[in-house]
Order: sequence, then C-alpha cells, then structure tokens
Amino acid sequence: MSALLVVHDVDDVDHWLASPKREELMGSRGFTVRTFVDPTDSSRAGLVIEGATLQDFEELLKSDATAEAMKHDGVRPDTMRVLEER
Repeated sequence: MSALLVVHDVDDVDHWLASPKREELMGSRGFTVRTFVDPTDSSRAGLVIEGATLQDFEELLKSDATAEAMKHDGVRPDTMRVLEER
C-alpha cells in the first residue's frame, strides 16, 4: 500500500484537527489519514495518507473542493511539503 507524508503550517491546530474536511475529501477516495501535530511548533501539522500515490494526491490538490477545504481548515499551502514512501 502506498503512503504519503504531508507536512504544512495551519492557522489554528485545534480547528484543523476538528475539521471533517479531510475525511470528506480523502475518505471518499478510499484513502486513510492519520493526523500529527508538532509539539514544539503550534502551527505545524502533518498527515500520513495511506492508499494514495503522489499522482493521486496531486490530482486531488487541483480540485476546487480541496482548495475550499484547505481554506476552511486554515492550511497555508505555500508551506506544504509532500514525501512519498519508497
């Protein structure tokens, strides 16, 4: 099973953690998501997305629904880093 590690900054970690948007977008595509927060940086958050290839994730990022979800969740897109499992 493929997996991605995605790290980015957010405006409010608690709001980001509580948001249903990740599950709405990724769960409907069969991806499972685990969330992580940086204990030393209150704006840094991360995800492990299982079942998604890099190409799947890049396609997802192109959608209007993803842009709206990221805005709702307070994700700072310019800080996003994606690592692919090898």
